[in-house]
Amino acid sequence: MAQFMDVVSLTKGIRSMFYIVTPNESSFENVEDVPPYVQQATPFFMGLMVVELVVSLLKDGTPLACVSDVVTSVSAGIISRMPTLFARGFEITTYIYVWDNLRLLELPWDSAWAWWLAFLVVDFSYYWVHRFAHELNFLWAAHQVHHSSEYYNLSTALRQSLTQQFSSWVFYLPMALAVPPSVFAVHIQFNLLYQFWIHTELIRDLGPLEWVLNTPSHHRVHHGRNEYCIDKNYGGALIIWDRLFGTFAPEGNKVVYGLVHKINTFEIFHIQFHYYKYLWRRFNRYKKIFNKLGVLWKGPSWKPGKPRLGDHAEVPEVTGEELPFNPSWPLALKVYVCIHGLMLLGVYQDLFESRLMLSQLTVLMMTGYILLSLTSIGFIIDQRPTAPMLEFLRCVLMMMLHRYGYMTAPAPLFVPIEAFVSISLLYWGLQTFSQLISVKKKTT
Repeated sequence: MAQFMDVVSLTKGIRSMFYIVTPNESSFENVEDVPPYVQQATPFFMGLMVVELVVSLLKDGTPLACVSDVVTSVSAGIISRMPTLFARGFEITTYIYVWDNLRLLELPWDSAWAWWLAFLVVDFSYYWVHRFAHELNFLWAAHQVHHSSEYYNLSTALRQSLTQQFSSWVFYLPMALAVPPSVFAVHIQFNLLYQFWIHTELIRDLGPLEWVLNTPSHHRVHHGRNEYCIDKNYGGALIIWDRLFGTFAPEGNKVVYGLVHKINTFEIFHIQFHYYKYLWRRFNRYKKIFNKLGVLWKGPSWKPGKPRLGDHAEVPEVTGEELPFNPSWPLALKVYVCIHGLMLLGVYQDLFESRLMLSQLTVLMMTGYILLSLTSIGFIIDQRPTAPMLEFLRCVLMMMLHRYGYMTAPAPLFVPIEAFVSISLLYWGLQTFSQLISVKKKTT
């Protein structure tokens, strides 16, 4: 019976990734009863990424991504989920408040037609969340994180913003006047999960489904920096909204991915926050208040005298021959980063599963360790001079957390992990010592 239940859970988890679920199995009376589908999907994310890698190697002999980019995308996915460790998601919190105090009517939580209505309304709302995130510069500051990868694969779907969740809630609030929070909490998660599988180049065309569903082909256009791709195909699960509101574009010339202006770094906090700094500089550049407001409330490429969304003809021309930013770094370091990245992913998953049993101080400490680790990994990939010292400090902290039971591991792996961390600590300690000696020699 237990094995049967495991198979059922596995198949349901896979179906959830593609929105192939029924109202009966995903309807709940109370929002507290709604499973954390997104958090539970981590193994499926990783599994599908491995499948994509294997298929791409068998098909073309080359992977669809590089280690630097995949690790950075997964890091962004981790950091985007950290606020939910301390409080319920901002979207659902504000939604519940409006529902409790302002609702006009109450649709049944266990009705199939209400379930399908919520499916449509959540996707419609997401279209406008997404569109405004591209058309309002202060919202683009958050959303640009998702577009910062110059590759297009399943890991790109995980490259999410830490700050976008603090603004997207506004667009869903009208639903709270009638749709129960538990129904909303289900669909907001499924809508996000659906968008994972469309981030791939392996699936080329889905025939008649392309008219209704958002597909890999449509979403490749959305991630392109070709002129014909800019501000197109905002849909979540459906593409019908783009067709209705004139923002649809079919896939044409080879899509070149990434931001219009490349950032050339894998350091996670720079990727998350660099655009806010740029926005502040632009804001201060203008003297007139209308121009200052235009920087915030108009499109990312807007300038005085230009249309609200800017002039797309000024977008740097792409030839299709552009190569992604992928600096060379030693294979040994790539293996090192992947191993430590997998260990960190385990810490992240354990923290979310056990957070209700931990003190707030422990959760805060482990969150700090995760953020330090993500920063250090980015420094290693970028090959920054301060990377050895930061990684040495991280390994010291990791050893302490592991030794005192804040980090758990299966019994057979406990000793190997401790040995590996000890070797890492020794290596980075020697690297740091060597750097300090070099600096001292230069100063004398």
